[in-house]
Amino acid sequence: MASAARTASRAFSRSTPATSSLRPAARSSRFALQTQTLRFAPRRGYASEAEPKKSSNSWLWIAGIAAVGGYGAYLYQKGDSPLVTKTFVPTKEDYQKVYDEVARLLVEKDDYDDGSYGPVLVRLAWHSSGTYDKETGTGGSNGATMRFAPEAEHGANAGLKVARDFLEPVKAKFPWISYGDLWTLAGACAIQEAGGPAIPWRPGRQDQDVSACTPDGRLPDAAKDQRHVRDIFYRMGFSDQEIVALLGAHALGRAHPDRSGFDGPWDFSPTVFTNEFFKLLLGEKWVHRKWSGPDQFTDNSSKSLMMLPTDMSLIKDKEFKKYVELYAKDNDTFFKDFSDAFVKLLELGVPFTNKPEDRFVFKTSE
Repeated sequence: MASAARTASRAFSRSTPATSSLRPAARSSRFALQTQTLRFAPRRGYASEAEPKKSSNSWLWIAGIAAVGGYGAYLYQKGDSPLVTKTFVPTKEDYQKVYDEVARLLVEKDDYDDGSYGPVLVRLAWHSSGTYDKETGTGGSNGATMRFAPEAEHGANAGLKVARDFLEPVKAKFPWISYGDLWTLAGACAIQEAGGPAIPWRPGRQDQDVSACTPDGRLPDAAKDQRHVRDIFYRMGFSDQEIVALLGAHALGRAHPDRSGFDGPWDFSPTVFTNEFFKLLLGEKWVHRKWSGPDQFTDNSSKSLMMLPTDMSLIKDKEFKKYVELYAKDNDTFFKDFSDAFVKLLELGVPFTNKPEDRFVFKTSE
């Protein structure tokens, strides 16, 4: 069933002009290697005993010690000595294995929401990165502080335990990867496996403790208008064009009443990454939904889709609207601009030791 659902999604994305992708060329596949560190075993102390009697064979004993010492020095120089512990430096191939495991689980575990955990993995990567504050240099994906309360309990992060738990078996299989790298890599994987653009990615996030948790209120409130949207994204350093491109991720997934309070998908293919969000935003007539939940909009024709107040602000605001119109007409431009903005989002506040040109693009699954 997983393969069939996934094949159908890919067929949909290939058969629709809205889903054609412009994939950036892969850059250098290796990041800068760190210098290997050597850690020596501590010396062992022995209690003194009475001085042994001198033997005519003492020279043989001394020669043996010298031979062992010489061989040890040889192994040390080769790096094969048992006294030397090498630092594991993962390569692109190691990270590709992590990607492949996430992609495998996305196919195998197809009993969530509309048939994929992909959208909630994108949301995890987004929310773990979107706490960045350029003025203080705090927040962002470095630290993976959503592992701890109170950040895990912030209203905007409701339901993301599902995504974190989904990735725990991957972390157990590859314990060397940090949570920050794992969450962002999984987000890149989810975008690509949903037929979206290539997401160049590089490692370097270091997990931190609860003291690095960010205060509540740094993520967007879907019930507010364009002024709030700009306040949130300008704090991170994004432009109006980047804001609209990033919100195009609403092509994936749905809202849940027991999490955000809102309800429903944004489009008819919530597991396939397309520019359909922008097309529907412009092409449908959106009316206020009559229900007991928070204010949201529904399409007048099928009454099965929804838009948030923040989504509607994109067509109420003239500066935002011109990018909505651009992306609705040109899927390739949307894919390129989304990829650039999403890479920027995932890297906010990360103390990389490698360079942007060291990013690499993962191969998607067959």
